[in-house]
Amino acid sequence: MPWYLYLAFKQLFPSGRRVTFFTCASTIGVFLGVWMLIIIIGVMSGFGYKYSRMIIDTQGEIQVRGTFIDNQEQLRGIIAKVSGVAATTPSAEGIVMIEYQKRPNYPGIIGVDPESVEKVIPISKYLLQGSMDDLDDDAVILSAGLAYALGARIGSKVTVVSPLTLERLNQDTYMMPTELTVAGIYEFGHQQLDKSIAIVTLRRMQELYGLGDSVHGINVRLAPGADADQVARAINETLPAGSRMFARTWMQSGEAFLFALKIERFMVIIIVAFVIVVVAFLVTSMLLVAVARKTREIGLYGALGATPWQSAMCFCFQGVLVGTLGTFLGVTIGLLTLSNIDPIARLIARVTGNWDLLVEIYQFTKVPAHITAPDIAIICVFAVGMSTLAGLIAAFRAAKLKPVEAMRSE
Repeated sequence: MPWYLYLAFKQLFPSGRRVTFFTCASTIGVFLGVWMLIIIIGVMSGFGYKYSRMIIDTQGEIQVRGTFIDNQEQLRGIIAKVSGVAATTPSAEGIVMIEYQKRPNYPGIIGVDPESVEKVIPISKYLLQGSMDDLDDDAVILSAGLAYALGARIGSKVTVVSPLTLERLNQDTYMMPTELTVAGIYEFGHQQLDKSIAIVTLRRMQELYGLGDSVHGINVRLAPGADADQVARAINETLPAGSRMFARTWMQSGEAFLFALKIERFMVIIIVAFVIVVVAFLVTSMLLVAVARKTREIGLYGALGATPWQSAMCFCFQGVLVGTLGTFLGVTIGLLTLSNIDPIARLIARVTGNWDLLVEIYQFTKVPAHITAPDIAIICVFAVGMSTLAGLIAAFRAAKLKPVEAMRSE
């Protein structure tokens, strides 16, 4: 190891002595800045990632919608030929009344094709109880909040009444309510979806709403690496002219919420990044004080043959060491905090009493966390870079000292 780097290390961690105040204060400052950035980016990215996954896992990456789609088999064949499309499944949606033991509820209802739905919408992934194999025309899958509100569980028989029943009554025709057996209970982790959605077979949904063979839409799963916007444009170009059908991506479905999250994430990151900038000024100030205190030593190094560059590297390397150590601690503790962010947030919310408000605003029953390797790399480069810059300023000051004048300094 070069002597100037060894000297820099010894000045930060002197032998036989406690760690210096400069080392502690600077390292803790960098650590806190990196730790806060990791948590904020992880949580804000987590909300965006969770919301996007929720849209994809409930509707597919592309949705083709129309008022009524009569020739859904033919349309699925056309869509399947578009480059980038991996699978398709039809769906129909509406609102019904579900009653169990005189407890009525008015959830949304989705009709799915049991043979193709799992290729596009992984409902099994979110099932708490039951199995998709048990979903038939006489069964229903309830969201966890809906099941709790009704008091229903696996095997319970619920009564389903659709708007078609009221329409038939107006026509002096009586339509018997439909009795379905609860075959599964799922939880997506989103408050609105988990308390207000029921899933039945597409055939049962068509009967409840009198759709015949029609559906409301086609959900599309893309092949890995396919661009959603390009595939959506290609699908729109292949749709029959005048059909009043259109394809939109999952990003367009949640555009407003995702944009709001992106702006909020950007603003918070900018604010927290100034913490590291302030720490960089702290490191600079302390290193400049160190240069002033060691002026005669710097002159002695020069008299012994050290070049100005070597004397400067002694102080520059201290900035690099502080930045690297603080960044390592910040990333390590930050990732550890992110892995336990939900119980930590729940604990804080219980103390402040704001958990219900948090769920009401963001709709997620668990605090999500998601951070990528590029995000971590950017944070590390920024933190170490600012600390290095702080060291360079002090190093430049040390390099300008002339040996003779420095040794005369008192």
